[in-house]
Amino acid sequence: QLKLVESGGGLVQPGGSLRLSCAASGSTLDYYGIGWVRQAPGKEREGVSCISSSDGSTYYADSVKGRFTLSRDNAKNTVYLQMNSLKPEDTAVYYCAAGLLRSAQAMCVSPFGSWGQGTQVTVSS
Repeated sequence: QLKLVESGGGLVQPGGSLRLSCAASGSTLDYYGIGWVRQAPGKEREGVSCISSSDGSTYYADSVKGRFTLSRDNAKNTVYLQMNSLKPEDTAVYYCAAGLLRSAQAMCVSPFGSWGQGTQVTVSS
């Protein structure tokens, strides 16, 4: 059974950076599309950064394009989300999701599969 654990959230000032990690256990992530999905209070869930299971292609929501970078380390069975130039509107709980054989766009547009417990990111001065 695939288990995902997110870490790296916290409080950061506007313009700052954070790196989130999603560590997997129970199964290799090699065949999973991975998505970082955020949920802010009163807002709809948003897939912000996702990577395909097949060719490593990535998909970014317009709201984070150019600021967020997703990468995966298959040897460590971990996916990372580097978040730079953070804005107050990036404040949310960030979840990692893994879908078997799913594309990056599919994981961001319609997240499906195994989920982590989430990590809070707060951008505030």
